[in-house]
Amino acid sequence: METQINSSNQTKIKLNFKDSKYATGRRKKSIARVWLKKGSGIIHVNNISAKDYFKKANLQISAIRPLSLTKREAEYDVRCTVNGGGHTGQAGAISLGIARALINFEPELKQTLKKEKLTTRDSRAVERKKPGRRKARRSFQFSKR
Repeated sequence: METQINSSNQTKIKLNFKDSKYATGRRKKSIARVWLKKGSGIIHVNNISAKDYFKKANLQISAIRPLSLTKREAEYDVRCTVNGGGHTGQAGAISLGIARALINFEPELKQTLKKEKLTTRDSRAVERKKPGRRKARRSFQFSKR
């Protein structure tokens, strides 16, 4: 493992991911590109450790849920780049990407992950605002007089 120091006092980590599996995850407006390889359980999101990137514990847990569900947190290293959306959407996108990459490594895990609904994309997104309305469905306040 090789480390480089940025001018902004942050450590930028470069990991060797030659024998890795790649998968893409999407959620709301977020897109995560995930590389998974056999290792010791190091997880990096946008070249920052996952614990530093996701400040809230529930987002950390949801991002690595496929690994914890299959009890493989200490067996794989994860490197992912994610952009777009907010932290919740990014955690969901990373979760889907990790699940898909895990299935590439070990196809027998598909049943376990599918049972927990981690293999399908969550297509829910914000509904667009309609003309003549205050929000997507909310009307302006009606005044009788």
